[in-house]
Amino acid sequence: MPERRNSPRLSPQAKLLNALVLVAATMMLPVSTVCSASDSAVDPRKIYGNKAPRWLQAIGKLQVPGSTYENGRRAHLLEDCSATLVTGRQGGKADIIITAWHCLANYNDLSRPIQFVLVAGQKQEIEREAFRLADGGGMHADWAILRLKTPIAAADVTALLIHPDRATAVHTISMAGYSRDLALGGHGKQLTYHPDCLITVAGTNVDDSNCVAYKGASGGAVVQLSGTGIPWFSGVISQGDSVGLSRFVPVDVFRNAINLHIR
Repeated sequence: MPERRNSPRLSPQAKLLNALVLVAATMMLPVSTVCSASDSAVDPRKIYGNKAPRWLQAIGKLQVPGSTYENGRRAHLLEDCSATLVTGRQGGKADIIITAWHCLANYNDLSRPIQFVLVAGQKQEIEREAFRLADGGGMHADWAILRLKTPIAAADVTALLIHPDRATAVHTISMAGYSRDLALGGHGKQLTYHPDCLITVAGTNVDDSNCVAYKGASGGAVVQLSGTGIPWFSGVISQGDSVGLSRFVPVDVFRNAINLHIR
């Protein structure tokens, strides 16, 4: 049997000191081990609801069938992203949606249609088939433009107008999409948005922000309000770290392509 040793008896002061050391050690743990960024207590996003801005109704789910080859075999998959209904003029029908290029990267079977579904604010889902018109061709230009086979009336959904210039870091932006986190996003079932976040770095072809978004929000909207309160579609969500860095492609980067197709 091992030798039994009596533990030294600690004074009350020593016990208090040990307790303080333990608390301090816990507080120095990385944030990711203490709480998740998707914890509703710290997550700056909001879930779409009755008090949410109406422009959010123009953001829908994009379901893209695709396939890849692994070990000589074809593997089928379904990419869940977000996309935004946009228009060139108010009051008319809209049939153009904008998403991220990488959402379509594995789309290689035209017999399997891309589906765009609007859920937020609808009594029942509005679903449309979509086909690709143009895209940036890679992550260096992570944008794509699609046309719906059947337009959506303005009476059903108010499509977003395109920002006439470029979103400025002087004013706040909002970022929205169908994030697939298990907390607020509900694994892609809830439309979530981060209001009043900021552009932190304005690049040539991409801007950084401190907005929070998760996988699934790719292709979603970046919106900046005009001086009179008009919600301008200002960019498309590309990538981020799901904590406090979300990167987006400003519409000014692919404005010429938009103008070729938008009505």
